[in-house]
Amino acid sequence: MKFKLITFIFISLGIIACSDDFLDSKPQGKLSDEILSTPAAIDALCTSAYSALAGPEGDNLVFLSPTTNWIYGDVRAETAYKGGGGISDIWEFHAFETFTGVYATNGLLDRKWFHMYISVQRANSAIRRLNEVSEEEVPLKNVRLGEMKFLRAHYFFELNRLFNKIPYFDENVETKDYINISNDEYTRDEILEKIIEEFKQAAELLPPTQPQAGRVTKYAALAYQAKATLYRAYKQNALNNQVEEINQTLLGNVVTLCDEVAAGGYNLLADFQHLAEVEYEHGPESIFGIEFSTDDGTDLGRINWSNLVCTPRGPIYGGDGFFQPSQNLVNSYKTTASGIPDFDNYNTGDILKAADGFAYNIDPRLDFTVGRIGIPWKNYTRNYDERWAREPATYGQYSCKKFVVGPGSPHMVKGWPWGGSALNFQIIRYADVLLWKAEALIELGRQNEALPLINQIRNRAKNSNYVKKLNSTNNAANYVIDEYKDGINCNWTQDFARKVLRFERKLELAMEGERFFDLVRWGVATETINEYIEKEKIIRTYYNDETVFVKGRDEYFPIPQAQINFSGGLYQQNPGYDVTE
Repeated sequence: MKFKLITFIFISLGIIACSDDFLDSKPQGKLSDEILSTPAAIDALCTSAYSALAGPEGDNLVFLSPTTNWIYGDVRAETAYKGGGGISDIWEFHAFETFTGVYATNGLLDRKWFHMYISVQRANSAIRRLNEVSEEEVPLKNVRLGEMKFLRAHYFFELNRLFNKIPYFDENVETKDYINISNDEYTRDEILEKIIEEFKQAAELLPPTQPQAGRVTKYAALAYQAKATLYRAYKQNALNNQVEEINQTLLGNVVTLCDEVAAGGYNLLADFQHLAEVEYEHGPESIFGIEFSTDDGTDLGRINWSNLVCTPRGPIYGGDGFFQPSQNLVNSYKTTASGIPDFDNYNTGDILKAADGFAYNIDPRLDFTVGRIGIPWKNYTRNYDERWAREPATYGQYSCKKFVVGPGSPHMVKGWPWGGSALNFQIIRYADVLLWKAEALIELGRQNEALPLINQIRNRAKNSNYVKKLNSTNNAANYVIDEYKDGINCNWTQDFARKVLRFERKLELAMEGERFFDLVRWGVATETINEYIEKEKIIRTYYNDETVFVKGRDEYFPIPQAQINFSGGLYQQNPGYDVTE
């Protein structure tokens, strides 16, 4: 049974209300404690906290502060362009992509901050009520507490990696006291420590499995604990955001946690393309995701509003054409004759149309991830062509193919919302766990143990069903991929293994909203992004001399000015930003 998250929740009851300030919610009505403490009411509060995973606003404006992180995690990295109808189409996102005009007064930053704290407060409201009842009254009290602690930790983790300096509080802080909480009370390390502890507590309360797909489990909590621990292992200087050390003890904890998750029976899906098929969304690779549906009794269904504008124009979607793969990303899928990435030359010639897929050796994940001219699009009866891109002169001709269902799927909405479907968005999948463990092992100097983990990822891609030419059994490109073989196609040193791991995450997790955060965690964002910008200036003319990633500033967004004003000046701005902006 799929856990359906209907967005009906409590606005009319005054439990959760939106305002222009942080969480300064004014109640619209008052319900008795007796009503709010009933099992049904508590369950509804928990559903409300889950619902916020897809955006607490719950309508088609979620794309302005997407919970899938496509704008924050890929468009700010070297893997995607904003796309859409030109640079003025949602100009705030253009500012994010080019690192120009990312001021504290950017309204979409304030929107994101505000909605994330609404999500935190939903979890806090549920925890507060759960703490007031007994297990006799609510038999699943401890399980629901584990779920809410998990969700609260997730929301704080997202806030931390977006904004760095954030106010941190739990369910024991009264609403009237929010204004007195500094965003500089805890360091990044201390906040991550609290988040890790929260996931640990959640894991102790949660069962290994849940009767409803979509509810978090013990293994989801352990996996997220591993992720937060990995982030914490890379210690940053509070004054300039630069990585100063990598904590070996924490890396060892990551390995242990990943092993505990692996013991839960997870595995990679047999075919990479299954990641974009609703029938496999709760398969062995799924650990934690956002639930979507088209059969929940509402007019449009609970579809992925975060990616509403990201489907291609094309004859079958008619979308807004945002979130286009970059040329750098496409070129990254070149391989050598031995089937490993062409690390040194991948970006010296561009893969464009289908014919270029035979001029180079190609990792098959390219055509699972990116729509490109002359290549079939999923189960559609025609090839992708230049008409699918909305603004090709500005953003090129590619479209995001990943996490978009095929037009023949019974789970896709026909017409508007464009490309809307029941396909879940995976926040943590088993491939993540394998790569986190491999990363920790490499940084511990145990790179030989990491080799088979990375090769699991590559072999899944190698053994997937490749994209074929239309009406043919022939491959659509010259797909050549193989595992790493020490002493045969590579020299598996720690330095080489580190390069492989970081590149493999780029290929495997492309367009999943993680790349920018990886670059910042590793401490290589400045050189990676600025090198990318210099090369892209040749084809993306909207990149100019002002388009530059500023070290010590752009690792995080500025604290929104509206929130600084709300705090009466208590909040401190992040390093590198002018406090008057």
